[in-house]
Amino acid sequence: MTSEKKNYQLEMEKTIKSLVGKKKLLLHSCCAPCSSATLERIYPYFDITVFYYNPNIYPPEEFNHRKEEQSRLLKEMKELEQKVRIVAPEFNDKEFYDAVKGLEKEPEGGKRCVECFKLRLEKSARYAKENGFDFFTTTLSISPHKNAQTLNKIGEEMAEKYDISYLFSDFKKKNGYKRSIELSEEYGLYRQNYCGCVYSLNTIF
Repeated sequence: MTSEKKNYQLEMEKTIKSLVGKKKLLLHSCCAPCSSATLERIYPYFDITVFYYNPNIYPPEEFNHRKEEQSRLLKEMKELEQKVRIVAPEFNDKEFYDAVKGLEKEPEGGKRCVECFKLRLEKSARYAKENGFDFFTTTLSISPHKNAQTLNKIGEEMAEKYDISYLFSDFKKKNGYKRSIELSEEYGLYRQNYCGCVYSLNTIF
């Protein structure tokens, strides 16, 4: 018997309705295209800082390209009024390879990806807690290739571990992914055709 799936878009809407004033939110972002529609949706309700932490990306040149596109989007996206800043920890792919050791041959979307999600969300939760944020969340759920149930459960675990609120979300809902494609075209964003790590190179979107 499977557990009932939660509607995390609805959970997010409930949280937003309960807010009093703009709260500080750390938004873990995997790339500019995924952050575009996410930012458009939640910017009116939060004081947002984008956290570009992705040690999984291969090769380093790809990491830097995606980071540059993320920064450019934040400067050019009209809805943001240039009020969203970016924090990008130094690239250290050893953190990723250590986290997924022994899972190299796992299929895309399997156990290796779960460990990658945990790595990035834990770093985000810790940074958010240490720097006075009220919430943290991730853009990852906007992708049709990512399981929102898994991501939100990990987010919830990290929220409890670091005593900080996680903004439940499923940004692909309400045409979120479609909107990210539209915004990518509007701003001429680079859209990668693989998730990011060396293992995902064999699984082209």
